Amino acid sequence: MKQFVSFVIKESHHILRDRRTMLILFGMPIVLMLLFGFAITNDVKNVRLVVVTSQMDHLTQSAVERLSASEYFNITATVNTSREAEQLIRNQRADMAIVFGKDFASKKSGLQFIVDASDPNMAQQWSAYATQIILNGQSSTVNINQKMLYNPRMKSAYNFVPAIMGMLLMLICAMMTSISIVREKERGTMEVLLVSPVRPLMIIVAKAVPYLILAFLILISILLMARYVLGVPLAGSIVWIFVVSGIYILLALSLGLFISNIATSQLMALLLSAMVLLMPIVMLSGMLFPIESMPTILQWISAVVPPRYYIEAMRKLMIMGVGIGEVMREVIILSGMTLLLLAVSLAKFKTRLE
Repeated sequence: MKQFVSFVIKESHHILRDRRTMLILFGMPIVLMLLFGFAITNDVKNVRLVVVTSQMDHLTQSAVERLSASEYFNITATVNTSREAEQLIRNQRADMAIVFGKDFASKKSGLQFIVDASDPNMAQQWSAYATQIILNGQSSTVNINQKMLYNPRMKSAYNFVPAIMGMLLMLICAMMTSISIVREKERGTMEVLLVSPVRPLMIIVAKAVPYLILAFLILISILLMARYVLGVPLAGSIVWIFVVSGIYILLALSLGLFISNIATSQLMALLLSAMVLLMPIVMLSGMLFPIESMPTILQWISAVVPPRYYIEAMRKLMIMGVGIGEVMREVIILSGMTLLLLAVSLAKFKTRLE
């Protein structure tokens, strides 16, 4: 046991002495959290709006005032024809125009949106927000009472924080573990470790323990930033969040061990863990794009991407506040992936050692 602890302390010293490693481990989460939380956002704000109306009756004036008072739209101009409004959009001086017809007040119709749809997702959101603001409060027949569960303010951070957790924990754990083991092989020190009294399995576990601890420290820092900087709630049980995260971290460490069996150099390990993993995580895990909207073949491929299940579980636990029973499917899949990947990695590692 003392020899095992000595190996853990040795690996910990290697990590702490390497300032670049520490910068990656703790700098990357902070930067990505701030970027996704504040800069990269799908929130509707400050949309440049042009109002088109030939007559300003009471109901039209009321609708325009609600649009102007909202935090979503800035009315930049009021014109008489839709042609003028369209030209403003083409000249990049406006994002959207609302055309109020002559019969808008009498028939509650005669309403047209002219939208810059170069970004179709945002165009749909702008139209939906404008419709809600215009119709709300006119009469009981057209009044819309909309209730947003779990995310009433429609903040993008609610969606991004669990996704960032899944991406960072997978990349950092897999990348750092694989590089650490391959570095020992490159330097020729792995053979020295193997002739020590400690069994090969214990050597691998000892090298993974510091990264396991660091992963939990990173997880804690992400949760603290999410709660107190980005205002994302932790509605579910903290205990279950850490339990599910622990399974996921073990899965990432097992993947790092598997990559170390394939890679022959630190550069190759870095490319495999960072480049090869990054694209599937971003594109196929549901981090940015709904899996349900993907082609069927991509949905099947995404089924083998582990972050998909972790991100789903974290969104349910953190945002929805459900119990562990509601995420049992994701937990079972992650646990099965961990056991399978760990068994294959250890078996291949032993074969290479012999």
